[in-house]
Amino acid sequence: MVATISRDELKEKIDRGDKFQLVETLPLTAYAHAHLPGAVNLPPEKVNELAPTLLPDKGVVIIVYCASPT
Repeated sequence: MVATISRDELKEKIDRGDKFQLVETLPLTAYAHAHLPGAVNLPPEKVNELAPTLLPDKGVVIIVYCASPT
């Protein structure tokens, strides 16, 4: 299932300590400049290569964002 959440909903999840994996899908340069705490970088062109290592827990909720956190 794919759903969209707002920034406020994401902040609530973070504040509650919900278990999820935050994934940024921008290029590494954007990730290096700024990213949300705990986010891993997974550029679209590297999904097949990096996802098995970066996202090993197949049962965890994954929240993906593709815009600058600032």
